[in-house]
Amino acid sequence: MSVNLSQFSHLTLPQKLELVEALWDDIAASPDELPIPGWQKEELDRREANLRANPDSVVSWEEAKRRIRNPHE
Repeated sequence: MSVNLSQFSHLTLPQKLELVEALWDDIAASPDELPIPGWQKEELDRREANLRANPDSVVSWEEAKRRIRNPHE
């Protein structure tokens, strides 16, 4: 499929953003149809195995943000 982006040039920036959001929502509605590269699947499997083997190594998102924002604490 080829899309001629010039056909959207008349849209305002908010309209373009709304269009992008609608497209993304449509894509996200069918996550099983998104292709996952083999290397990415392997990495996800590796991380899941690591999590199962080391469940205490996990930190909350709040803790991770705190560590990122204050790396010298």
